[in-house]
Amino acid sequence: MREKIVIKNLDLKIGKEHILKNINCTIPEKKITVIMGPSGCGKTTLLKSLNRLTDLYSKKTFSGSVELNGENIYNGIPDINDLRRKMGLLSQRPTPLPMSIFNNVAYGLRISGRRSKRFLKLRVEHYLKQANLWEEVKDRLHSPASSLSIGQQQRLCLARGLAVDPEIILADEPTSALDPLSSKAIEDKFVELKNHYTIIVVTHALRQAKRIADYVIFMYLGEIIEQGDANDYFTNPKHELSKAYLRGTFN
Repeated sequence: MREKIVIKNLDLKIGKEHILKNINCTIPEKKITVIMGPSGCGKTTLLKSLNRLTDLYSKKTFSGSVELNGENIYNGIPDINDLRRKMGLLSQRPTPLPMSIFNNVAYGLRISGRRSKRFLKLRVEHYLKQANLWEEVKDRLHSPASSLSIGQQQRLCLARGLAVDPEIILADEPTSALDPLSSKAIEDKFVELKNHYTIIVVTHALRQAKRIADYVIFMYLGEIIEQGDANDYFTNPKHELSKAYLRGTFN
């Protein structure tokens, strides 16, 4: 298993609240890592620490390291925009830009200096196909993104994220607002995309984790309780808290 991200002794307090407690874990490259656990256990905060969105918190106390490709992203002052370009973020609810379907995908290409009309046309089509959205929108590319269904908007946001050529896809409960059919479309796309990207998914849905995970990180009260190969975790969990969570008897 090749390592993409290595987290060492990560500790985060916001005010007096201790959110992340001595986090040590590894994210494998070109796999789907699922971060799971009960609500309020620190899953989303851990995800945000990977692209330094936790910098936006006030009154925070931070220690530890997050190594991306062997380099600590908290060492000195890296190019935050470049860091976040490497890690496309898919949120719980889709957030399309207030512009056309075409321009949502072209936006990242344009700000990186790629403005040729022919190039943009070809690349927008490419990323919409990657997100399994092209056939549904090819005849209305210049319609507002807001005219799409919620499920389509989430796939559009995925296409927009892919258009900046990330190395990693961060997904924070990306299907929680979607119907089962749209959820399956996102899950299937993640399974396909892991051949090219490292994917990290926060989910509270145990069935979803079982369907898509290659690697599991199970958290409780800001700590990592257990981590490892998904098949091993789901068939032979080691920790009593993991066993209770998987049985549905977790208190």
